[in-house]
Amino acid sequence: MNETTFDVIVIGAGPGGYVAAIRCAQLGLKTACVDRWTAQDDAPSLGGTCLNVGCIPSKALLESSERFEAIRHQADSHGIETGSVVINVEKMQARKRQIVSELTGGIAALFKANKIAFIAGHGQLMKAGHVRVTLHDGTGQDLAARHVILASGSVPVSLPGMEIDNKRIFDSSGALEFSEVPKTLGIIGAGVIGLELGSVWRRLGASVTILEAQDTLLPSADPMIAREAKKQFGQQGLDIRLSCKVSRVETTDKGCHIHYEMPDGAESIEVERLVVAVGRRPSSDGLLDDGCGVQVDDKGFVPVDASGATAVAGVWAIGDLVRGPMLAHKASEEGVAVAEQIASGSGHIDHDYIPWVIYTHPEIAWVGASESDLKSSQTPFNSGIFPFAASGRAKAVGDTIGFVKILSHGQTDRILGVHMIGPQTSELINEATFAMAMEASAEDLARTVHAHPTFSEAVHEAALGTARRAIHKANR
Repeated sequence: MNETTFDVIVIGAGPGGYVAAIRCAQLGLKTACVDRWTAQDDAPSLGGTCLNVGCIPSKALLESSERFEAIRHQADSHGIETGSVVINVEKMQARKRQIVSELTGGIAALFKANKIAFIAGHGQLMKAGHVRVTLHDGTGQDLAARHVILASGSVPVSLPGMEIDNKRIFDSSGALEFSEVPKTLGIIGAGVIGLELGSVWRRLGASVTILEAQDTLLPSADPMIAREAKKQFGQQGLDIRLSCKVSRVETTDKGCHIHYEMPDGAESIEVERLVVAVGRRPSSDGLLDDGCGVQVDDKGFVPVDASGATAVAGVWAIGDLVRGPMLAHKASEEGVAVAEQIASGSGHIDHDYIPWVIYTHPEIAWVGASESDLKSSQTPFNSGIFPFAASGRAKAVGDTIGFVKILSHGQTDRILGVHMIGPQTSELINEATFAMAMEASAEDLARTVHAHPTFSEAVHEAALGTARRAIHKANR
């Protein structure tokens, strides 16, 4: 590539970086995007962790495993008679890889259509407006631009004494690539990643034990949601052990011997494979030259202001590299906002209205404040709860687990938080997020006509419930 001077250089092609690059190009800015091409890759692959080893492949496996379980355990109730049902892991993984390939190829096509220069290599910010790229063959290339957007994403957190070899001890990426179903699987961490991976391999036949250091499951979720989730996961066969501090892991010819401390004393368990899923950290190693002026905090995050600007003029940072939840949709919207800031000075994202989703079964989703948050801040509130067991659509589908909970201000009725566990909540949460972004009241949702029969009627009824007006549920 001969062109080395641009309006904007984006370092990272994940859901934050590639979206930022596309929006910059749409706004008429000459844009380059730099992303790693590691030695083990046959070719550069756009999309970052999300598309390659995160959001998309995990959802593909969750869908395959859920269909497998539904055929085995629910088909008969629908009058569908089946013979022996088996899982072909190789085909399942091939389907996952095909989906990933199509989506990453789609980004490459978008880059081409928007005339974005893609440079495969490791990008490092040298000083404001200057980026050095170490190419795949080890040679270097220097780029210059008026603006640089740092979007290098995150990597899995490792634990001391537990070296990831992806043979016995796996990180979250390795756990998406199993070629066979392990008989026993241990997972350290009961967060989003641990629960989703545990669900996949439990459905396919593994005996799954999840070891979590905290004394509550999903502490960021509303307590009612967390309690219901723990109950449902337990009934499914996920063995979740809370207040569990792993002290050491010994690998053996048969697998892993995990030693851990419980409140009542030391215990141990042997598993065929172990997944370490204790969270992620910013991928800022090697991103910043000592003289570039941009600093990172003690956890590796790059400090930015409300607009995404760093302390160095012309340098921006987004996504998992900065404050806030490590969520793909948050990174993408920050990428759009920063691109618009660069072009016109008017980009914006409201971090108060970012939804969370866990794609287990039942699905879990929430946005805004929890009941615990409101009690802690002494905010007056009303609560409306509607169970899917009272939903006609849920009954017809045969998926009645869970409920929708809406919290509204006790005086103004403005919606402060919406929490869901049950069918299709990954889709339903977006209505709630939009309502909150529009500063809607529970009354606004209650007076909005919802199609019947739909899962979204549960949102409508929960809104009615904040004023004790739910129709299809006894109001107390």
